[in-house]
Amino acid sequence: MDFLSLIQKVDIVEKVKHAPNGSYQIGIAIGSFLPFVILVGIAYWMYNRSKNRKDNE
Repeated sequence: MDFLSLIQKVDIVEKVKHAPNGSYQIGIAIGSFLPFVILVGIAYWMYNRSKNRKDNE
């Protein structure tokens, strides 16, 4: 697990500083937050399924 986190470590501030234009900055922001939003969505979906399963029993 530590190995993967070292590979995926990205310096967003450095990327924004060297961005060619504003569209690139927006892409960096979306690309940085999208995985977290997806993970939160999956976690909420799993929680909701679990909650509904308990209600049906």
